Amino acid sequence: MSAPAPPAATGDIEVDVCIVGSGFSGLGMAIHLKREGRRSFVVLEKAASVGGTWRENTYPGCACDISSHLYSFSFAPKPDWSRMYPTQPEIRDYLEDCATRFDVRDHMRFHSRVERADYDAVARVWRVKTADGSTITAQALVSGMGGLHKPQFPDLPGLDKFKGPAFHSALWDHSVDLTGKTVAVIGTGASAIQFVPQIQPKVKALHLYQRTPPWIVPKQDFEMADWTKKMFATVPVTQGALRRYVWTRNELLGLGFINSKGDHPGEKLAREHIAAHIPDPALREKLTPTFKFGCKRVLISNDYYPAVAQQNVELVTQALQRINAEGVVTSDGSLREADVIIYGTGFRPFDVLNPTVITGRDGRILNDDWKKHPEAFLGITVSGYPNFFMLMGPNTGLGHNSMIYMIESQIQYIMDALRMLDARGVRAMDVKADRQKAFNTELDQRLGGTVWSSGCKSWYMSADGKNPAIWPGLTGEYRKRTKKVDEEDYAFL
Repeated sequence: MSAPAPPAATGDIEVDVCIVGSGFSGLGMAIHLKREGRRSFVVLEKAASVGGTWRENTYPGCACDISSHLYSFSFAPKPDWSRMYPTQPEIRDYLEDCATRFDVRDHMRFHSRVERADYDAVARVWRVKTADGSTITAQALVSGMGGLHKPQFPDLPGLDKFKGPAFHSALWDHSVDLTGKTVAVIGTGASAIQFVPQIQPKVKALHLYQRTPPWIVPKQDFEMADWTKKMFATVPVTQGALRRYVWTRNELLGLGFINSKGDHPGEKLAREHIAAHIPDPALREKLTPTFKFGCKRVLISNDYYPAVAQQNVELVTQALQRINAEGVVTSDGSLREADVIIYGTGFRPFDVLNPTVITGRDGRILNDDWKKHPEAFLGITVSGYPNFFMLMGPNTGLGHNSMIYMIESQIQYIMDALRMLDARGVRAMDVKADRQKAFNTELDQRLGGTVWSSGCKSWYMSADGKNPAIWPGLTGEYRKRTKKVDEEDYAFL
């Protein structure tokens, strides 16, 4: 492939690889291209800076539930992580540092929202159009848009009727002072269990609306000692050993999710956690899940249960009926007035591409192909869309380990695909439809025996009962399957 100078900030350009998004996925892809000596690429980012979800989410208490030393690039260890579990500001700083350290900023176009990408079957290139009117022509298109970045609001009448401030946790309004206010929090998922303990001491009253309680285990978090940071910096093998230990521990815990027979050992720990912090039997019953441990995302927190047990918090489990000007009305007709409403209702995991339009061969539109549920081959390629590669695509999500490990596996696969195109002297490769179908049939069969298919209602499941979100095995298996591209899986164009 050619190697022209880094692209200009605006205007039409031609490159070998166009990357969309600059979170862990897009940034990692860019760094690998640069490290291999490939300079003909551009990173399109809709916002003003790198970071993806760790730029967008700024709610109080925002942090990762995977250890710092594993939730980071293997090729870019950070010996001075301040805590065992990283906070949002520190993760974002890490990504900014990686962009600078690996010298990929000159390849980035900020404020470049992708509106559509069309495959030109004659020229065998992608033509990517951005909101500023620019067209980027690229041999390969890599999506680093991720899955959890579009906020999901509850399907309730009256959302626009509330007279006070109302916002989603992913769009936190820091101009709103919650001190002394009556606050309604709708949702008790991963974000809520982090921000509820942060706002509870400030508010006058907190109405916490819970549809289904999550399983929560203690968070083994602590500040990293100065001597530990120094040791990691001077003897890097020690940090590598910690990373391997955390990864191995998480893999072993994942075995209990892959085989849903029996009780996962984490359930006993979670029940003890509830009992230790919730003395009221009635409240404890409301906070105890009735589904299998792991069927929904398992959360970690040391301060959520103590916060919910405080006198100024009311846990409301009645179904929601509507929102009105004064507050929230539940199915029993009760109105709980509020000064502020915060929606902690998660994201739209299967609406990854909208409003971006991806058009492949024969005029196929990916959003239409994915109308029921998304599917791909190894979560990376889709039949009918040559040289289109995804990071964090369908069925690559995890319930037990680090997504950065998965992302690096996918990047390795894409880099091998680019080398294969060069070696064969061809312009494009398209995964065979029968290989994609066989792979997804395998996924369906394997997922049927896992805890994620044990009967609960979760964001992992699509409306038609499929699970397009979770990888049904261990991350080590996925790494092995994506180590090299099998030429037999692809047609070369």
